[in-house]
Amino acid sequence: MKTIAIGTDIGGSHISCAAIDFQKQFIIKGSLTTQMVNNQASAKEILNNWGIALSKSIAQIDRTRLAGIGFAMPGPFDYAGGIALFTRDVAKYHNLYGINVSRRIKQLLALPAGFDLRYLNDAAAFGVGEAWLGKASGVKRSISITLGTGLGSAFVDNGIPVVEGDFVPRMGSMWHLPFNNDIADASFSTRWFIKRYAQKTGNKLAGVKQVVDRAATDSLAKDVFVEFGTNLGNFMGPWAKKFGADILVIGGNVSAAYNLFGPSLEESLKKQQLSSTIHVSELKEDAALIGSARLLEGNFWNQVKPLLAKM
Repeated sequence: MKTIAIGTDIGGSHISCAAIDFQKQFIIKGSLTTQMVNNQASAKEILNNWGIALSKSIAQIDRTRLAGIGFAMPGPFDYAGGIALFTRDVAKYHNLYGINVSRRIKQLLALPAGFDLRYLNDAAAFGVGEAWLGKASGVKRSISITLGTGLGSAFVDNGIPVVEGDFVPRMGSMWHLPFNNDIADASFSTRWFIKRYAQKTGNKLAGVKQVVDRAATDSLAKDVFVEFGTNLGNFMGPWAKKFGADILVIGGNVSAAYNLFGPSLEESLKKQQLSSTIHVSELKEDAALIGSARLLEGNFWNQVKPLLAKM
């Protein structure tokens, strides 16, 4: 039986992939591969690096059991057609614009024409992975967010992403929503920490980790995290209440600093009388791999496929 899928997470500077037995629900030992990728390189170089990583994972399994490859892919992307829509405004992978990724990957890996390559928004894949095998498993409704270079989010109901309706934002994502005279992505991302700390101190740091390192002895750095948590709670709370989320799952690199912003986030949600429990992801990056691999599971795919054009 074809019960193995390669789950793939396309990051801004790398590709990670692993073979996942979606029937037994585990990552196959030794199949996890990560390859660094220059997102400003030519289309040929980018796709070659993706092909190298995929080949290494495929080499660890019995290919007769391989059902296909699932991709957790950032947007803009034609998830139904497998065509890259990255533009120069996105600042990454723009040399892939207009390329049929499925066709090129099949050529690189010598895969048959009918071989399945399936795609899902990367934040949605993270949410699906958490709902399937992570902190949100066993509950009806969850919201999963990733905090890093940008704000990723997924509203999930019984394991399926919700991308339209009165209870979720457009496309089922929050990054584009207005907040503090800008879009939410500007307030809940790495660049906000750098900007806010510089506003408070006049000192521009390289990233969130440097702000974290100062928080123990620098009250202004600590204040930045308290402000971040309060803002995140004020922003997310109304949507969590409207959606009826049982659980909120937080992932992404910034989640490692939850001890610094978590208390103010929880206090904000408490003031809104929100009963949703909050968990920091334990699957971390594996959640997107797991979620993308699930695209090869027949019943799940049949429910998700009609949603792809709306992501």
